[in-house]
Amino acid sequence: MALLQTSFFSRALQNRVSMNVILPSPYLEQDRGDTGQTPKAYPCLYLLHGLSDDHTFWLSRTLIELYTAQMGLIVVMPAVNRSFYCDMVNGYKYWTYLSEELPEVVSRFFHVSQKREDTFAAGFSMGGYGAFKLGLRCPERFGAVASISGGLDIAEYTDGSKDTEGNIDFDLIFGKGVDITGTDDDLLALVEKAAGQGVEKLPKFYQCCGTEDFLYEENTRFRDHARQLGLDLTYEESPGEHDWIYSNQQLPKVLEWLPIK
Repeated sequence: MALLQTSFFSRALQNRVSMNVILPSPYLEQDRGDTGQTPKAYPCLYLLHGLSDDHTFWLSRTLIELYTAQMGLIVVMPAVNRSFYCDMVNGYKYWTYLSEELPEVVSRFFHVSQKREDTFAAGFSMGGYGAFKLGLRCPERFGAVASISGGLDIAEYTDGSKDTEGNIDFDLIFGKGVDITGTDDDLLALVEKAAGQGVEKLPKFYQCCGTEDFLYEENTRFRDHARQLGLDLTYEESPGEHDWIYSNQQLPKVLEWLPIK
């Protein structure tokens, strides 16, 4: 397998951006000669980082390379700063970058499958929010999405009534004191919208959270809401806090759960 550290100019962000990409060993061993055969396209996982992290943390805090060594899976780890994977009111269009430009760039750089059933997203904390948002807003493109300790109900924080680490970020992203309840940045509202259109059109969802995590109640609230509306959701909880120890423990379970053919 190979680890690529890549940077390129983003049209959506008007800036150079970075991503790390893991390529499986069979990908590297394919015959690139003049055989007349099209190289195999591999399934792809977009692995999203948390609020205080960047794209390098999956490599420095988990065993992602070891876990995926025999999976035949391309893993794309992009950097999005503290954007919550949103188009910011006072900032940059990170949702446009994540949902539109990044997949286009990845498909040009690498032999990734374009099939929905071969495309996945997962993330930790803020990244869990981003992965579920991809699944709910782009269901035609993702076969499965997963959240580890995700921030899944951020609407309760965006009006500024609670003093949290992300307050200044939410002011920049959504506008000062703006309540995003019911918008396309509110995952609970997106679940309701999806249920009205038919949950069978959605990808499969996997959610896990530590019982000592400060986001535990937020996660159980999303779980109950999603299950009530019929979402295809696998939920697991176990002792653990909001840290990379728990994330590294859960990552193999997420990878095993992915419906990779």
